[in-house]
Amino acid sequence: MSQQTIILNKTQIAHKLKRMAYQVYETNINESEVVIAGIESNGFRLAKKLKRLVENVSPIKVTLCKVVIDKSEPTNPIKTSLSKKEYANKSLLLVDDVLHSGTTLIYGVKHFLDVPLKQFKTAVLVDRNHKKYPVKADFKGISLSTSLNENVAVIFETNNDRAVLE
Repeated sequence: MSQQTIILNKTQIAHKLKRMAYQVYETNINESEVVIAGIESNGFRLAKKLKRLVENVSPIKVTLCKVVIDKSEPTNPIKTSLSKKEYANKSLLLVDDVLHSGTTLIYGVKHFLDVPLKQFKTAVLVDRNHKKYPVKADFKGISLSTSLNENVAVIFETNNDRAVLE
C-alpha cells in the first residue's frame, strides 16, 4: 500500500464546494438556468454535489449533464446525457475532479464548443498545475504544485469524501 497524504478532508471539500457554488451563482446572477456538465465518473459526482449547493444558495435552476470521455482515447466521440439542443444558448459549467494534464478537460471543452453557449466555465476540485494543454479551471477548490510522479485522487465514500496525494 502506497503512502497517502490527505490534501482535503470531507469538511474541507464541503467548504470548497460551497464556495464554488457561490461563485457559480455570482457568475450566473442574471441566468434562470445553468447546465452543470460533469465528466464521468468523479466529475459527475462533483457536479451532482454542486447542483444541490447552487440550488440551495440561489434561485437558479440547474440541469445536470453526464459527460462520458474515453480517458485513454480522448479523441473518441464524447457522449453526453443531454442533446446539443438541450444545452445550446445556455450557461454551461464543465466539472471534473482533478485537473492533471488538461487532456480530459480540453477535449470536454472542445465537445461543447460545437454549439453556441451564453457562457462557458470550467470547475475542478484540485488543480495540479501540470498542464499539457492551455486549459484552466475558472473555479477550483485548491491549487497544488506536485511532482509528475505523484498522483492526486478524489475519493467519494459515504461520510468520508477526501482528496489524497499518492
